[in-house]
Amino acid sequence: MTSTTQLINRQFRLKSRPSGRVTKDNFDFVEQNIPELEKDQILVRTIYLSLDPTNRIWMSDMEQYLPPVQLGEVMRGLGIGKVVRSKNSKFKEGAYVSGVLGWQEYVVSDGRGAWPLTVLPKLPGLSLEIMAGAAGMTGLTAFFGFFEIGKPKEGETMVVSAAAGAVGSIVGQLGKISGMRVVGIAGGEEKCAWLKNELKFDAAIDYKNPDWKKHLEEATPDGVDINFENVGGEIMEAVYKRMNLHSRFVLCGLISGYNDTDDKKSRLSIAPALMKRIKIEGFIITDYVQRFQEAATKLVMWMAAGKIKHKETIIDGLENAPESLNLLFDGGNTGKLLIKVSEP
Repeated sequence: MTSTTQLINRQFRLKSRPSGRVTKDNFDFVEQNIPELEKDQILVRTIYLSLDPTNRIWMSDMEQYLPPVQLGEVMRGLGIGKVVRSKNSKFKEGAYVSGVLGWQEYVVSDGRGAWPLTVLPKLPGLSLEIMAGAAGMTGLTAFFGFFEIGKPKEGETMVVSAAAGAVGSIVGQLGKISGMRVVGIAGGEEKCAWLKNELKFDAAIDYKNPDWKKHLEEATPDGVDINFENVGGEIMEAVYKRMNLHSRFVLCGLISGYNDTDDKKSRLSIAPALMKRIKIEGFIITDYVQRFQEAATKLVMWMAAGKIKHKETIIDGLENAPESLNLLFDGGNTGKLLIKVSEP
């Protein structure tokens, strides 16, 4: 067996907190030898690194649901990897695992922690790309936000912002499965066509069109019963004005403000929430960690039946992670954004 000290690990360590867009200058890209494993430790080779809006939050020192990544630490990131060495009976060599791997090629772990590593099941036809997105944390976020907070009812109208993104595209399809009228908001004619033609959304609003607010009104003649909010800002405000009595506002993300360098952020008036009895609730996917298997099973079932389609934007090379993260904020990706770090 090859000694781990003969392997070199490349990793991004946070050097400075970004102001605005993320650049490579915010990180030190370093190489180091991998230490020998101790009892109960495993060595995981990263295959896919998930790029998510929350990465940008973790880089900041704002109040958040996990401690901010500290300067000098390996950048936190979710991913899927393969166990290449093991001194832990729970993780066999050759097994694929998901969890917090970090922006690095290898990670030494005992599998425990606030976000423990999970061994992925061997399911025919279920690729690692799907496990990293539609059937992974992305799909789970969509599932619990939609069903647990959205409380969908057949015949209602739902609006999904960032609808061509990883979470939004799954949420919209869950809406169609539940018999809802689904309106997606995305940037560009190509993305809107994908939502309508492939994912079968009832309407798709191109926010780059100068008349997008008028189009939103036309697409929601009976108002909005569920707003699945991923964006914030002007888009959120426009949908908020369309919300019905006893509607639900699922607050999943506010991506439009994550790169803000000033204090010109959206401030919704609370009065409509009172008058219309709108339920506004934010959530973090880790709130539902005990129910991940239940939700993943249903998502896989729907995918096998062709009721949920998915798409991935895959960028080759760990070294491209910092700049690629900006695609999320520029609308440069469709579906799940992944960095391919190594071959499966």
